[in-house]
Amino acid sequence: MTTAAERDAHLLTSAAKVRQAIAEQGDVDLVVLPELSSIDYSRETFSRLDEIGEELDGPSFQAWSALARELAITVVYGFPRSGEGCHHIAMGVVGPDGTLIGHYDKLHLAQYGASMEKEYYTRGDHLCVFKVNGFKVAPIICYDIRIPELSRTLVLNHDVDLILHCGAYYRDDSFATWHHFAMARAIENQVFFSSLNRAGVNYGNSLFCYPWMDGNIKPETFPDRDEVFKRFTLDRATLLKARRDYTFLKDRLPDYGGNLRNLAK
Repeated sequence: MTTAAERDAHLLTSAAKVRQAIAEQGDVDLVVLPELSSIDYSRETFSRLDEIGEELDGPSFQAWSALARELAITVVYGFPRSGEGCHHIAMGVVGPDGTLIGHYDKLHLAQYGASMEKEYYTRGDHLCVFKVNGFKVAPIICYDIRIPELSRTLVLNHDVDLILHCGAYYRDDSFATWHHFAMARAIENQVFFSSLNRAGVNYGNSLFCYPWMDGNIKPETFPDRDEVFKRFTLDRATLLKARRDYTFLKDRLPDYGGNLRNLAK
């Protein structure tokens, strides 16, 4: 999707696929799509952001708002947001009534491997936290996972239960370490962690992580490259059990910036 016309056609196709998946797999409360899910992740496309970028109420919002309202679901979708004289890599959130709940602009822009985001985008300046069926949910985007303070802040300061890590992880040199980061963010923060990549020959390998994982409890994996829709059920008992049995969050010191010897006294 390198033009506005291709973007708009792709949005209609994507919405139809989601509608069909829900019809086949059963009702859901929340649908999540990858980073920049309405366009290609490429220099060719990014060079056309003045044409293909969107306002908050643009084509992506219109497509996903209509589906959210039709199926009474919440949808989190990726799009290139234009506004304030610049462009952002954004995730939009529409509620079951089709209204915009909020949006998140990527805080940390990747400029290594196959990524060239700092040449085209401006980093965001805010977080986005919303509720689905009593669970607090927050999106982060791709490279954000490599900055542990973000996930930690969402859990400690905003009581987030589910982090939606929406990515465009290209199969470059950094690809092999991505899953380790996802599992670490889930376990150290004791949250559900959806690490969702784009599909395709150069992408794939999404996974869903639980608040605790071991030899018996493993992350749920996606196909290596193929497009697929997977359905997961969250329960608060799993989250609370992880925090009861493994007291990582409770055992933190109040401050790690001072003299630890004095703190020990």
